[in-house]
Amino acid sequence: MDIRNYIYQLIEPLNEKNWLSKTYDIVMLIAIIIGIFPLMFREQTTLFWYFDLISSICFIVDYLLRWVTADLNSKRSRKVAFILYPFTPMAIIDLLSILPILNIISPTFKIVRVSRLLKILRIFKIIRYFEPLVIITAVVHKQSKVLCTVLSLAIFYIFITALIMFNAEVDINPETGTYLFDSFFEAFYWAACTLTTVGYGDLYPISSIGRVISIISAMVGIAIIALPSGIITAGYMNELRNRKKSEEEAEKMGA
Repeated sequence: MDIRNYIYQLIEPLNEKNWLSKTYDIVMLIAIIIGIFPLMFREQTTLFWYFDLISSICFIVDYLLRWVTADLNSKRSRKVAFILYPFTPMAIIDLLSILPILNIISPTFKIVRVSRLLKILRIFKIIRYFEPLVIITAVVHKQSKVLCTVLSLAIFYIFITALIMFNAEVDINPETGTYLFDSFFEAFYWAACTLTTVGYGDLYPISSIGRVISIISAMVGIAIIALPSGIITAGYMNELRNRKKSEEEAEKMGA
C-alpha cells in the first residue's frame, strides 16, 4: 500500500477496522467542537484564541490530505479529480471554515468582519464523523428526487394558500388601521407558518372566511409536512439494513 492509499484509509470516516482512522475521526471531532465553542460567548479570551489556532491547523491539514487523495474517492481521472475537488460542496465548506484563521494571523484582513459567521460552517464538518448524520445524508441523496417533489408541492400549496388569503382577507386590522396582509409577502409568510403548524401569532385572519381558509390550510399542511418525515424514516431504516447486510457479507468474505 502506497502512502496516498494509507492516508485515504486514515482520513476515511467511520472506518471501524482501523484504530488510527477512528483516532483521526475523534481528533477532528474535538477540533470541530473547540472551533465552534467560542461562538457561544461574546467575549473572546486567550484560551479561545488557542482553540481557533488548533482547530484551524487541524482543518488545514485535513483539507490538504483530502485534496491529495481526491482521486481515490472519485470515478474521474487523477488530474480531473484534483482540479475539481476544491469546487465540491464539502471542500468549499472546509475552505470557508479555514478562512477565520486570517483573523488570528492579522486583524486587518477584511474577512475578520465575517469570521464568526464562517466559523458556524465548521459545524457542518461533523457530518463526516457522526454516523447518524452520514446515514441521513445518504438517505437524502438517494431520495432527493422524491423530497424535491414534496418540497415543490409544499411551495406550490403555500403560494396558492397565500394568494387565496391575500384576496379573501380584506378586512382592516383595528389595531393598525391597515390591511391585515399589507403585501403578498406577508400572506406568503403566514401561509408558510400555517403549513408548518408553527403559528407565531403575529399574523392571523380576523374575518370568518379567512379563519375557514386558515383551518383548511392547517389540516392539509399536517399531511404535507408528514410526507418527508415518512420518506426519510423509511429510507433511514432501509439504509441501516443495507449497511448491516454489507458488513455481514464483508465478515463472511473475510472469514
